Amino acid sequence: MEFFTEVMSKILGSSGFAAFAGASDATGAWWDWRNAVMIVIACVLLYMGIGKKFEPLLLVPIAFGMLLANLPLTMLFAEPVYDAATHSGTVGFMWVLYQGVQYAIYPSIIFMGIGAMTDFGPLLANPVSLLLGAAAQLGIFAAFLMALVLGFDPCEAAAIGVIGGADGPTAILTASKLANELLPAIAIAAYSYMALIPLIQPPVMKLLTTKKMRQVKMTQLRPVSKVEKIIFPIAVSIFVILLIPDTAPLIGMLMLGNLFRECGVTDRLSDTAQNALINIVTIPLGLSVGFKATGENFLTVETLSIIALGLTAFLLSTAGGLLLGDLLYFLTKGKINPLIGSAGVSAVPMAARVSQVVGQKENPSNFLLMHAMGPNVAGVIGSAVAAGFMIKVFGG
Repeated sequence: MEFFTEVMSKILGSSGFAAFAGASDATGAWWDWRNAVMIVIACVLLYMGIGKKFEPLLLVPIAFGMLLANLPLTMLFAEPVYDAATHSGTVGFMWVLYQGVQYAIYPSIIFMGIGAMTDFGPLLANPVSLLLGAAAQLGIFAAFLMALVLGFDPCEAAAIGVIGGADGPTAILTASKLANELLPAIAIAAYSYMALIPLIQPPVMKLLTTKKMRQVKMTQLRPVSKVEKIIFPIAVSIFVILLIPDTAPLIGMLMLGNLFRECGVTDRLSDTAQNALINIVTIPLGLSVGFKATGENFLTVETLSIIALGLTAFLLSTAGGLLLGDLLYFLTKGKINPLIGSAGVSAVPMAARVSQVVGQKENPSNFLLMHAMGPNVAGVIGSAVAAGFMIKVFGG
């Protein structure tokens, strides 16, 4: 009986429940209230992903990674330790997965999958979409300036600003090169706002457009030839990468994936890139991003400032696309529905779907999805170019 009591006492004393009660963990650190707050936040995000279906493919792994990160004593993020005497070592499982974020491997692979899923036809059929995608990068540069005012150094401010592109992979790549210590907060902010687009964008869309504008029906897009679709990714890769070499990891993989889709002779590679491969990478990426959101790292003034700046950047990017859409509405005498400008943020295809939903609520016969996809895919290119510019200027 004494032995049993001793064993149970030892198990309970070294358990997470003991840490909840305030006991010291194996590293001597104390588990505190901030971890409890993050667990609650993780559960809320899980509810939003599962119950409300807000981009569950992103939100569920991120939220669950956040949940695991704030449970005490797991040692999931333990750094490698090598024992020369036994020629063996130990390492935390999540530490291994996080290296794909640390060295920006996951973002490039995901961009290949995005390229394989993307039809650049709407952009080619309506080149003015490129202007809307460019205008929707307003938030990146506005947030950069605001971050400088708040005391962040130029490299940190540049990384924070890229959140405004609503492009998680691009934000991760930029942060990994310019402000690695801010990467967790920037990644969480970027992916959270991407997932919450259906909540964030509609109020801005209604604020900056009139009911008459939102009811505009756009004419059918012209057919785009197969030759155009094949030449486009090759031409964009050559021009953009020669102009800004730092865009090569993202633009190169984006256009390679699109070439797989359009060339007609690599169907198996296209299918793998847009389905199996991107799904496989999304799991460790989501878990890794969530796992860095521990209470002591996340609930700080600096991190909360980044979250606020990211939201501001995202709102301004949405506004930038809408305001140019308003201008084009007047210049074309009502032929362009300004709602498609909000899709200029690069969250593909979520932002385009929001344009479609808001437009159809005003006019049930309105079908804006394909028109909105033009600015949407232009935004992907635009955010990658903006990130490459930031890396070129501030990355030394």
